[in-house]
Amino acid sequence: MSAVVRLHNVHKSFGSHKVLEGVSFEVGRGEVAAVIGQSGSGKSTALRCINALETIEHGSIDVCGHAVHDPKLDRRSLRRDVGIVFQSYNLFPHLTVEQNIMLAPTCVKALPKAKARELAREVLARVGLEAKAENYPEQLSGGQQQRVAIARSLAMQPKLMLFDEVTSALDPQLTGEVLKVMEDLARGGMTMILVTHEMAFARKVASQVIYMHKGKVWETGPGSMLDAPKTAELASFVGSGL
Repeated sequence: MSAVVRLHNVHKSFGSHKVLEGVSFEVGRGEVAAVIGQSGSGKSTALRCINALETIEHGSIDVCGHAVHDPKLDRRSLRRDVGIVFQSYNLFPHLTVEQNIMLAPTCVKALPKAKARELAREVLARVGLEAKAENYPEQLSGGQQQRVAIARSLAMQPKLMLFDEVTSALDPQLTGEVLKVMEDLARGGMTMILVTHEMAFARKVASQVIYMHKGKVWETGPGSMLDAPKTAELASFVGSGL
């Protein structure tokens, strides 16, 4: 299985505070990697480095054939291949759901509006929201807005999807809606890296769980490793119910 994402000895600091200290891991094509850990462990920073939203001081990151660590990186080209969804939906309130989704394909990929509209309807159907195409974001629940944000990323037809704690602001029912969409994407073969506190989802869906602690990859393995941690730190983390 060829690696879509490869991090090797990645270091990242904010001033004197070391956030990532020698992080290395790989994610193969079609895999789902769940990155878990306490707040401040570096997991969201690692995700942001993969999409070049943060620059690294040392090490290498290769993503979908792009050398992200290279100062000459073409960020625009990278982001055609990598979609990212955040905790906040970041939808434009003055645009309809359909218009929010059409924006990037028409502006970045120069897709004709008719084709972009067709694509928007297609990705909305994938997240179960085709009937909401003409609605505005404020008319949707939080879970529906997050599903629109996922559809917007899918419209760029990425090779890799990144999810940064996308359910942390949602109640349990809405969380279930979003996780079902992500599970369907995984079943369809989408390569995904998700920073999450949803342990049950990680056990069920992840091909690989990456436990980060104090800026390092502390333990990795299949979802079943959460039932039999090898380190005291992961045992404590899982036992805390987070």
